[in-house]
Amino acid sequence: MFKDDNPAKDIKVADTIIGSSVKVEGDFISDHDIIIDGQVIGNIKTKNNLKIGISAVVKAEITAKNAYISGSVTGNINIMEKLYLTEKSVIKGNVKATVLTIEQGAKFNGQCQMVDLNAPVVEEKKK
Repeated sequence: MFKDDNPAKDIKVADTIIGSSVKVEGDFISDHDIIIDGQVIGNIKTKNNLKIGISAVVKAEITAKNAYISGSVTGNINIMEKLYLTEKSVIKGNVKATVLTIEQGAKFNGQCQMVDLNAPVVEEKKK
């Protein structure tokens, strides 16, 4: 029905892969793709793509270029370009994204702002 052109969907090989049997506490900062199928508590920041699998449980503040989420995320999500939430995703937190796609059945509890996070910040003049 809808064309899904989110680059994070088809990640097969990534710089960082957290498998389904792995539980990690800490912060991740990467310039490359990240795949999470396990548990993560902390912060996740990548200049590229993030894929959160169906078995993943993430409690983190997330920043990425693109994200494809099928698992559970508790925390705020900031995506520079495209965020895709599958029918199995459970999101508890606020979302900022340029493009947001939510499949029927996804659970999203939080506020959403559709913004271009790549746009330059312009300060308002005080009166």
